[in-house]
Amino acid sequence: MTSLVCTLQHHQDDVNWCAFSAKLLATCSGDKTLRIYNSHDFSELPFSPLWGHGYSVHCCCFSACGQFLASCSTDATVVVWSMDTGEIEGVLEHPGRSPVRICALSPDSLHLVSGASDGSLALWDHPTKQLRRTGRVSDTTMVACSFSPCSQMFMTGSTYGDLRLWDLDMNQLHAEKNAHDLGVSCCTFSPSILSGGQVVQFNLASCGQDSLLKIWLINKFTYGGSCKMHLMHTLTGQSAPVLSCAYSADGQLLVSGSVDKTVTIYDAKKAVLLYTLNHHERYVTACAFSPTSPIIATGSMDKTVNIWTLEDGCRGQNGKMLLEGSAQKLNEGRAMAGRSKLLISDWSEDDVSQWLLEEGLGGLVEKFKANNIDGTELLALSRETLASELHVDGYSYEREAIEGWINTRNRSSPMTNLPLLTTLLTPNHTLKMAIGRWKTSH
Repeated sequence: MTSLVCTLQHHQDDVNWCAFSAKLLATCSGDKTLRIYNSHDFSELPFSPLWGHGYSVHCCCFSACGQFLASCSTDATVVVWSMDTGEIEGVLEHPGRSPVRICALSPDSLHLVSGASDGSLALWDHPTKQLRRTGRVSDTTMVACSFSPCSQMFMTGSTYGDLRLWDLDMNQLHAEKNAHDLGVSCCTFSPSILSGGQVVQFNLASCGQDSLLKIWLINKFTYGGSCKMHLMHTLTGQSAPVLSCAYSADGQLLVSGSVDKTVTIYDAKKAVLLYTLNHHERYVTACAFSPTSPIIATGSMDKTVNIWTLEDGCRGQNGKMLLEGSAQKLNEGRAMAGRSKLLISDWSEDDVSQWLLEEGLGGLVEKFKANNIDGTELLALSRETLASELHVDGYSYEREAIEGWINTRNRSSPMTNLPLLTTLLTPNHTLKMAIGRWKTSH
């Protein structure tokens, strides 16, 4: 189920983009400003709004760690901001001084791409703010860009209607012409890498002026470096041009916003429409999932940003919903944002330990190290192995029931009776949402 948490009404013009980091929400607008909010209670930070662009701000994106925010504007610049102080860290002037319509940071935070109204692209070294490469597609405007989760490729979309896949040397790996009739409006990679071996697979969502949201499968062959792109699903849940789309942090859900004023949420794996949200008064231009909580931000030409929750939470001051952070789940073949290795099978024991710490499972680090578990071993772990050899439960329980069990000083699994290495509880948000959808449908 979904519910509206709050509505942010600080912008004085159309909201063009929304972006989350682990702790912050950033929005940008035609009013030339960016606004920064605490994603826990959606209070505005003291240094917000950010003033630095001379014209409308079209897009913004966080670095993986959330320390920096990049934004682009009609003023032909990309501005990099510090999220510690709100100060400008750098101003990147796009080659040719054409209005910049889109920008994207790689998951490893090493590269930044900007795309402009004249069809030009600029690839920047993010740490040094130096221009590395330029590219161009003639007779079009770049309006969409997304990096693959491995940070080694990026996809662009244009008003011409094509999707183009590039490597970091600005070589075109694939061109999908006429991907959307009348033009692409947004594209986004799923954060999941689907498989390994000789073929690495990615999912990409794109939307456009044809009122369609599409899910693509991209195959990248490890030998030769060639790529193939196949259309998997065409989603028709909206009746007017679809302007924005975004994946959830685990790649399970997909959200989109449309000229028909609706927000739609899909099961990305099954390509099934789950919810249609009607609350904006004008076109929905932006949408984003939080990477750490089951919440969505949507922005509109009605100058507002709506915050939605997909789960129950607890009420805080001023009627705002305070949501518990949720650990991201490991999917087979998935690469974590910011991690340098392409596949989990390539992770070292130290990479696995770092992943456990990032997921709030620090109590398991020593146990995994003692068993020499690297990426290959991690993918091979079954529930039976976790229970019998590592003493990790892996089952789902009602919170009240398992907390009652633990509070009676039981330190063994209710299912296997084996000792528990840790009593840390991890919310099973996927199961809860599935139960909610079942209750709604019945």
